Amino acid sequence: MENTSGTGPSAVVPAEIDRWNWGAFLLSWIWGIGNSTYIALLCFVPFVGIVMPFILGAKGSAWAWRNRRWESVEKFKSVQRTWALVGLVLLLLNILLIVVVIFAAVNAPPMEHPIAPMEY
Repeated sequence: MENTSGTGPSAVVPAEIDRWNWGAFLLSWIWGIGNSTYIALLCFVPFVGIVMPFILGAKGSAWAWRNRRWESVEKFKSVQRTWALVGLVLLLLNILLIVVVIFAAVNAPPMEHPIAPMEY
């Protein structure tokens, strides 16, 4: 099959890459900039931003193939796997951070009131 990547809407997307894109889903606008898929910036539009990661997950691979020139299908898949791995690592770090913050808040000693009560 001929490599048609980067030729815009007329590019034929190979069936093996036209599938869910975890990197696009997890990293949305960052992934979009890195893959010349600027429609991902709609993540910043109120209400649209809520559904945009799901749209990117579903359509991101095809858009990235059409919007940027790739050496080969294998290179494309390798780069997209890297995006997905980075997204997963950042997601796990965020979850860990939230757990640590909640644990610290629950186990923090009670605060003393900084202002002494007024005597009447």
